[in-house]
Amino acid sequence: MRSNIKKTLVFIIASLFVSPILTFAQQKTWSLEECIKYAIDHNIQIKQQTLQTRVQKNSLDQSKLNLLPTINGQASHDYSFGRALDQNSYTFYNQTIQSDYFYIGGRTSIFNGLQNLNEIQKNKYELLAGEQDLLRIRDNISLRVALAYLQILLNRELVTVNQDQLDITLQQIDKTRKLVDAGSVARGNLLQIEAQAAQEEVSLITMKNQLDLSYLNLTQLLELETPAGFEIEIPDINVEQNSVIIGDIDEIYSLAAQSRPEIKSSELKLTASEYGLKIARGARSPSIALSHNFGTRYSYIKDIPGFQPFKDQLKNNKNYGLGVTLSIPVLNGWQVNTNISNSRLALENSQYTLEDTKKQLYKDIQQAYTDAVSALKKYNASFKAVASSEESFRYNEQKFDVGMITPVDYNASKTQLLNAQSDMAQAKYEFIFKIKVLDFYKGLPLHLNDK
Repeated sequence: MRSNIKKTLVFIIASLFVSPILTFAQQKTWSLEECIKYAIDHNIQIKQQTLQTRVQKNSLDQSKLNLLPTINGQASHDYSFGRALDQNSYTFYNQTIQSDYFYIGGRTSIFNGLQNLNEIQKNKYELLAGEQDLLRIRDNISLRVALAYLQILLNRELVTVNQDQLDITLQQIDKTRKLVDAGSVARGNLLQIEAQAAQEEVSLITMKNQLDLSYLNLTQLLELETPAGFEIEIPDINVEQNSVIIGDIDEIYSLAAQSRPEIKSSELKLTASEYGLKIARGARSPSIALSHNFGTRYSYIKDIPGFQPFKDQLKNNKNYGLGVTLSIPVLNGWQVNTNISNSRLALENSQYTLEDTKKQLYKDIQQAYTDAVSALKKYNASFKAVASSEESFRYNEQKFDVGMITPVDYNASKTQLLNAQSDMAQAKYEFIFKIKVLDFYKGLPLHLNDK
């Protein structure tokens, strides 16, 4: 009994946490913009990079605080007790000594080869680079969500195409069965059409499974618990046959190079490396520091009169210190030279990283542009193919209805139409995605509604 009660309580508690998420997903129809925002808000990589930028902000703040003087305080209170020897009478006696010591001192760096100032600049540019890395991750997530969203739209169209083809075949089965019953056509024709329907039903099931998987992929990107009840908006998007791609590769790259976070991040990291080299070189310079301190003490031996009171001793035993320290590096196992060499190599590596990032961006734009051109050509060709295939199928359908062609020819004509419709749908969404990628490189937001 107790076990059942515990299980019930666990289920109720779990439902309190899970149900809101499920209800939220089930009651909403998600637009692309909403999907992107939700994914960005809940993505683990984005959260991790956000934490990293906070660490970099702390490092920057600490480097600024390092300019302040260092101050340390110390206080001690001691008791010593035991036997002592009287030097006059050479007799032993018990003695208790109390002592107190108070100290405060500090150090102020006057000059250290500008290392502290360069450290501030280095940390500042690393923080700015980290913020650009965060934007880059956000952009990558946005593109992944857009691709997953479009994949759902594509699979929905493919399901519709396959369903329409199956419906036509089922209608033909009814017509052919009537013709067989009337003795107008051989029963073999009916069997062939029924076999075709079975194959198309399998294809439809496969496409529905692909649609379910595409929903699962998108919900996983959104970090939702389940795709159950999840639906997206169906935007009104079309591709015109006379569509053109605005801008060429170099124009798009010119815009992207000025705005893309991966480029900005590499540039900022290069600047940070330059300051890293300055820091390493600064270790060669002499350093000057100002030291300052203040201390006072109190002592008391029990049973010996004549000691000043506590506050008088603290007042009278005060001592001050002020000094300047000049440090000149002479020999430290070539550590400074090694650090300079490593910093110079790090700078060179940052230069290569920036160059590689620019080249990769150009390649990505080049690939997206080429794919968009190819997809548009494929769409235009498939559009014409669909139109001719539809006309051919209608003609063959009429001939099949009166027994002028065989089921084999009829099915071949219908399969040709199915393939043309599928090719057009795939080319359509490939073109849309590549165009959105190019727009993204231009700095335009991701959206699908053309209204």
